[in-house]
Amino acid sequence: MSIVQEIESAITRLPLEKKEALRDWLDETIEEQLEVSDEFKAKIQRAKREIAAGVYSRTRQPDAGR
Repeated sequence: MSIVQEIESAITRLPLEKKEALRDWLDETIEEQLEVSDEFKAKIQRAKREIAAGVYSRTRQPDAGR
């Protein structure tokens, strides 16, 4: 049995609360390893400039029936 299979098997036996804690830990661990691409950084800077200029191209409009 591979290590991955052992881990998967062990996870299936965990109670929901422990699975949720594991998921949170994995999310944080993976997020720390991700790198923000230059393209994404440029999009963020462009959006900041647009907002500062009063341009809100993706503003959601409230539903008329609510």
